[in-house]
Amino acid sequence: MERKSQRPAGSSDAGEPAFLAVGRFRRPHGVRGEALVEILTDFPERLQPETVVYAGETRRRLVIRSRRSHNEGLLLSFVGLDTPEAVGQLRHQFLYVTAADRPPLPEGEYYHHQLLGLAVQTEDGQRLGTLTDILETGANDVYVVTSERGGEVLLPVIPGVILDVDLDAGTMRVHLPDGLLEQEADQP
Repeated sequence: MERKSQRPAGSSDAGEPAFLAVGRFRRPHGVRGEALVEILTDFPERLQPETVVYAGETRRRLVIRSRRSHNEGLLLSFVGLDTPEAVGQLRHQFLYVTAADRPPLPEGEYYHHQLLGLAVQTEDGQRLGTLTDILETGANDVYVVTSERGGEVLLPVIPGVILDVDLDAGTMRVHLPDGLLEQEADQP
């Protein structure tokens, strides 16, 4: 999935995926070949007529013919898919764009795929583990850092905790709030 995150400075193109999931086909809508698409991106405005997208694991090339909003996502139609049966073949498949076509982010913001897998260490150089997941909560994101022993540390993504991201080096430097590691050690 393509989601953005606000983080301290750093950027790189190393190890990035070729395609990014921006939606998931749900079902045909109406009789003219529209498909209800669940949106999985922070940038749905890019899905406009004449945009090239890719469907499913085979990355079938499609061109968006029309777009309109719907309560549950977007209704999209595609050049050459003019019937409910034709778009029905895409049901439950992901809709992708190429990574090269993604919108640039302001400095200090990153896509989730750029952060996952980073080595996380404290400000004094203690290795905590690897960033393995990002939980999106209402207040702020939470980074899940998994240690080599399999334990997890949950880091709130708030000012003063995430100090530095260096995508070129594959590292993130953090400040641990008082008591965080002790709380994590107490968990079974």
